[in-house]
Amino acid sequence: MSDIVGIDLGTTNSLIGVMDAGFPILIADAEGARLTPSVVNFSRDGEVTVGRLAERRRVLEPERTIFSVKRLMGLRAGEAIPELPYALGGERGRAVTVRTPEGLEKRPEEVSAEILRKLRAEAEAAFGKSFDRAVITVPAYFNDAQRQATKAAGELAGFTVERIVNEPTAAALAYGLDKLSERSRVAVYDLGGGTFDISILELNAGVFQVVATNGDTRLGGDDIDRALLEAVRQKSGFAGIGPEGLARLREAVVGAKHRLSEAESTRIELPFFQDGKSLSVGVTRAELEALAGPVIERTRAHCRRAFADADLSAAALDEILLVGGSTRLPLVRRLVAEIFGREPNLTQNPDEAVALGATLQGGILSGAVRNMVLLDVTPLSLGIETFGGLMNVIIPRNSTIPVKMGEMFTNALPNQRAMAVRILQGEREMARDNWPLGEVEIEFEPAGKGQARVGVQFAIDADGILRVLARDTKTGREREVAITSAVDVSDEAVERMVAASVEHAFDDMSERVFTEAKLQAEEMLRAVENALKLVGNDLSPADQVEIERLAGEVRSALAAGEAPVLKQANARLDTATQELATMVVEKAMEEALRRKGVL
Repeated sequence: MSDIVGIDLGTTNSLIGVMDAGFPILIADAEGARLTPSVVNFSRDGEVTVGRLAERRRVLEPERTIFSVKRLMGLRAGEAIPELPYALGGERGRAVTVRTPEGLEKRPEEVSAEILRKLRAEAEAAFGKSFDRAVITVPAYFNDAQRQATKAAGELAGFTVERIVNEPTAAALAYGLDKLSERSRVAVYDLGGGTFDISILELNAGVFQVVATNGDTRLGGDDIDRALLEAVRQKSGFAGIGPEGLARLREAVVGAKHRLSEAESTRIELPFFQDGKSLSVGVTRAELEALAGPVIERTRAHCRRAFADADLSAAALDEILLVGGSTRLPLVRRLVAEIFGREPNLTQNPDEAVALGATLQGGILSGAVRNMVLLDVTPLSLGIETFGGLMNVIIPRNSTIPVKMGEMFTNALPNQRAMAVRILQGEREMARDNWPLGEVEIEFEPAGKGQARVGVQFAIDADGILRVLARDTKTGREREVAITSAVDVSDEAVERMVAASVEHAFDDMSERVFTEAKLQAEEMLRAVENALKLVGNDLSPADQVEIERLAGEVRSALAAGEAPVLKQANARLDTATQELATMVVEKAMEEALRRKGVL
């Protein structure tokens, strides 16, 4: 049977994955990001832009940039809908539509179809073949109209929608709970950008049954964003902020919210925000939690109703799974621990768990995934060394075997001809502190930075043998190495490694954070330098001076070697260069049209 892709069609971000050689791969776009913003821009001349570029245009064209469309799926005009910067239409009692200033009118499923087309194109570009079958996830609390609208979106995008899967069921698959040998009860707490649902699942011999679900399709991180945006607007001292200014401020506020998941405080800096004046507002995690508290507290009642419907107490649950980017907030994790009386399972990326599960479900339907026997677990994490000397975990410690997992990687340098995949075992953040197990080199055609695609698969069979396969997705060229020592590790060695990881946890994480910020800074400085040369005099002298000043701050922070300062400097430079990035994209488009003879 042909491949079936798995898709998480999210309120804020969407992802697509496909089974390859027996393991699920989430597809990254040309910029190397697996998360595609669920944003669609309809330009004045009818051009459709989707994803990251549309997100950037949202600052400049808020009235024709559609976001959070998942909240509108299956709704009828006249129903209570959150305030949005773009116009809504439709006859009362009939399906709601979105409208642009030029009078273009689209149903939510038509907008969602544009997102799905973008995801499909990324997958087909990555694998060099067509995909026309899909599994798409929805919140468990979605009603029939919302499910039908989601299916219609998939069909408009050219997919045969093989199944609409509940997000908590997909998440449970991603966490590997289908491999549990005994009956288990699991709660999935899913707080995304625009929807919340709590589901209680009973798992028995690989069979999933949702025994109770509750939630709110209009409750999520977007509500926190709006509350924080209003608070920052009031603190800013600026009055009468127009739609473009609000959109620019909202983008900065969302970035600040993300930073506050790790930092206790941050600043929102927007140069030349209004009437030549810059905006500078400090925000603390305590302030964020005070604003987010009422929103997150609303989830408690839904959890209690789910317990009552399932006729269970929190103590009867075996696992608590977190899904959705909003669960990264420390306040959310504290509330979940309080409600359920235990710490939640944090072994999966909450942004990616649903997409991974959808991909596995697609593999089950196509026959690519078959039942496996529970035999053993991996004693230590297995991974590879990535650019900057970091340890990238492929198979986490205590994963049940047999197991196959993998990721897609790209070239870090232009015209690179080969990639050495250095295989590591251990729990430390830096590659040098883990145990080397072997190395395999994969050659590929010279390509620009970030253009080559190499899939790396780790597979441990029933005999405990690790096989590492590296494949160039363009040519199909592949190399494999077998390692027999990955599972046969003495208890004493495991204890020493785990103890070392705990002892050095703070220093390791600090070094990792700085290394990641350093790589981002170096990349951004090169991009800014090239962009300034490209746009020339199109950028105002004041903007150019401000960008060069902020670039200088990044260089100073690099020299100082302090991660928090560097991350803040990176964020300020990134915010200040949004308009510059838009100008670069527009110039590239003009050049492409000129080469085709259109201009």
